[in-house]
Amino acid sequence: MWMSTADEMLEKREKELENRIQMLEKHLERLTAHISDEGTAPATAAPVSKPAPPKAKDYTDEDMPELSEEVLSWASRNAVLPRLATVCFLMVIALVLRTITDSGLVNKLLGSGLGMGYAAALMIFGWYKYAKESPLAPVFAACGVVLMSTIVVETHMHFQSLPLVPAYLTLMATGFGMALISRRFNAFVPISVGVLGMCFAGAAIDYPHPFFPYLSLVLFTANILGYVAARLKRCSWLRWSVLVVTMIMIQLWGIRLGIILGKGEAIPPELAPFWYLPVLAVFFLTFVFLSLLGIVNSGHQKISRFDFSLPTLNVIWAFTLARHVVEAWQMNVNLLGVIGLLGTAVFFGMTFWFAGRSIEGAPGTNTFMFAGSALLALALPAATGAFVISLPVISLVAITMAIVSRVWENGGVRATTYLMNIYACLALAFMLRGEGPGATDPINMLPAVLLAVISIYHYQWCRRWPVPVKSALFDAFDRNDRSAVLLLLGGLASGFFMIRVGIFQALQFVPQEMQRDTLRCGQSVLINAAAIALIVWAYLRQNKEIRNVAILVTVIGAIKVFLYDLLGTHGLPLVFSVFSFGMAAAVESLALSKWQKQPAVQR
Repeated sequence: MWMSTADEMLEKREKELENRIQMLEKHLERLTAHISDEGTAPATAAPVSKPAPPKAKDYTDEDMPELSEEVLSWASRNAVLPRLATVCFLMVIALVLRTITDSGLVNKLLGSGLGMGYAAALMIFGWYKYAKESPLAPVFAACGVVLMSTIVVETHMHFQSLPLVPAYLTLMATGFGMALISRRFNAFVPISVGVLGMCFAGAAIDYPHPFFPYLSLVLFTANILGYVAARLKRCSWLRWSVLVVTMIMIQLWGIRLGIILGKGEAIPPELAPFWYLPVLAVFFLTFVFLSLLGIVNSGHQKISRFDFSLPTLNVIWAFTLARHVVEAWQMNVNLLGVIGLLGTAVFFGMTFWFAGRSIEGAPGTNTFMFAGSALLALALPAATGAFVISLPVISLVAITMAIVSRVWENGGVRATTYLMNIYACLALAFMLRGEGPGATDPINMLPAVLLAVISIYHYQWCRRWPVPVKSALFDAFDRNDRSAVLLLLGGLASGFFMIRVGIFQALQFVPQEMQRDTLRCGQSVLINAAAIALIVWAYLRQNKEIRNVAILVTVIGAIKVFLYDLLGTHGLPLVFSVFSFGMAAAVESLALSKWQKQPAVQR
């Protein structure tokens, strides 16, 4: 009996060994086949004139890694499951503390203290874990920040057991603590979570009626720490988030303050009117300094979109809010405009400084050129009190900076001068539209003719001097500088409004019943005359670009004559309107027919 049992055990072992040997043989065969497919034998291979197509392999499930294996490998490398488990356990403890407080076992003040102590302990333990290079360190730090921010907001607003100043100071201390962790261990997560928690929690306290001076201090700290975070890692999204919250809250402050000042009502203490303009000035200077610092520290690297956009957004936001409050408070708007002009001079001075640096591409030059142009457009009308009169000054600055940009070989500055001139022409058209006394004032003829002359000269200058050879902006969007034709169109529009004002003044000698039709049809005659002048100019210079502009003006004239004049006017003015379009069509047809019979030369 014993012998038979021993024989059976031996037979089982033999079978197991045979199975294992067979498995090893199969694995060895697959490995050998895989190596032979990947290897080459140049010494024994016969030379061929044309390489043979690669031999198709028969992949099996064992050769191709499964997606689940890759996911598991990624999760294992990033310690996803341990981090999720840690988050759950930390939440359980926080919920237990919340349940104890809600049940009344401890009073709300003590419960809030326990919760804040627990959050602080998590952040301290996160520091310890970072020192040990543990993958769970970000979890403890982030959970501590989230819990601290939530508890501070809830304790102040719902339980009303935490005063306002300690609440804001706690949020700021949390942000500074996370910044220290990030600086000590070169980690991005703590400071990013700390900044966002401080920013959004500060905005949530007492919303929509926070005590704005204290909130401004929290937002100011958040923007500074956001810049520090960007030095650890290029994270524009973090800085954009903090900037948007800051601008919205300061704008809410300014709008509410302006409305109450305009109504003459009693001002609530949380609005603190005497603090608004100084706080706004501090944020304005801070944003300028942070952008300047970011561009300088970027060196030869490409500056971020945030640093490029911040100065322009800053001047538009700050000056608009400042003017809103100053006008509502009935303060001196002209003085605000003069201060804005001083800021414009500083921005243009910074433009020259950046252009003079020996760095390829002169990063930062167009950043402050654009911001200075925006501030000039806002501050000059406020300083002079005459919006239309200030427009030729903007256009004159534009052509001056365009000439300087040729010396710098900076395409970005050149494109900004286009925008300045186009803005001036569009603003003039907006102000001189209609038939009101402001639009038909003869004094407006002077800025209109100046804009027309400067814009058309700007266009001709652009055609005389091509764009720089190395210009990232023009290389990407407009290598042939077609956008300069907008300067010509702007100049033509300015000339149109100048003559339109003259026509309106001349109508004072026309009978009252004919003034309306004469003005409408006179504008059509003016448009068609411009089309004739353009097509003749294009034909004489053999310039296709001006020819295309002439065709566009002719189309506008046709729409004006046949869709407006024919349906809304009558009499002799309508006769002149239709006749002028016929002349324009005839001259253009003659010029185009002769154009096709001779070789065209683009100038």
